[in-house]
Amino acid sequence: MDVCYQRFPKVKIREMKDDYLKFELRETDASMANALRRVMIAEVPTLAIDLVEIEVNSSVLNDEFIAHRLGLIPLTSDNAMEMRFARDCDACDGDGQCEFCSIEFTLSARCTDDQTLDVTSAELRSSDPAMCCPVDQILRSASDSGGYDGSEQRGITIVKLRRGQELRLRAIARKGIGKDHAKWSPAATVTFMYEPQIHINEDLMETLTYEQKVEWIESSPTKVLGMDPNTHQVVVLDPEAYTYDDEVIKKAEAMGKPGLVEIYAKEDSFIFTVESTGAIKAYQLVINAIDILKQKLDAVRLSEDTEESLDQFRELGAHLGGGGN
Repeated sequence: MDVCYQRFPKVKIREMKDDYLKFELRETDASMANALRRVMIAEVPTLAIDLVEIEVNSSVLNDEFIAHRLGLIPLTSDNAMEMRFARDCDACDGDGQCEFCSIEFTLSARCTDDQTLDVTSAELRSSDPAMCCPVDQILRSASDSGGYDGSEQRGITIVKLRRGQELRLRAIARKGIGKDHAKWSPAATVTFMYEPQIHINEDLMETLTYEQKVEWIESSPTKVLGMDPNTHQVVVLDPEAYTYDDEVIKKAEAMGKPGLVEIYAKEDSFIFTVESTGAIKAYQLVINAIDILKQKLDAVRLSEDTEESLDQFRELGAHLGGGGN
């Protein structure tokens, strides 16, 4: 009989900003950590421009190039989870152009003087700015109100126009996931690492001279180790800076002190770093990914229950068929 061990993962937040989150995931295994990472990258839905109708384009870029650049502009997607996928929307029969599954944008720009005109995402006008707009417009509003401490937000350049050139278009933003196209991925980067455990053999350390200690400390390329200036005791400064290069282990062996340090990865503890594109906040990205992962696990559990029921029906059918002979 298979034995199932139920685990209860724990999360500890280390640092949190709108576009950055660092947290610890403990008491679980690598399969769960990697599943969470992959869902954050490829399956958390956002909004992105998916249909572009060019009315006028006399710029140096062709229509397809401009449409591609528009699709890669990150849009605020706080309500994307509640919106419908265009293919599943019954209000517009899958056309993907109704209020339940899309947001409309317009852009109109014309250069009227000799100064080159930069057409940016700031020129995009949303049919529902509260629901969806380019991320840089939100940052600019926060900066104007004193709530955002950063460089001036000029928008993402779409095209440059010279005198007499014009660009006028209509665009439709739809819900999607990064698995379908990278423009829908809300994550700039998501990484995790095993939490390193570094243990120094104090008895062996006492046999080293001061010069040997300094030489051993300097053998670490990432400066994981240090020395107390008063006691000359070697201490671990930053275990997470260790890159599993084994340099300090090799140096200890070369000095004739094997076993001076023991380094291993804690296999049930992971340190995540999440950076958002700005489409949704970093913490919301993690929460949405957990919700989607739960839905997937529920679907797997349901399919297993269904298959088990079908097996029981097959056994019953075989039994009844055998009894009739």
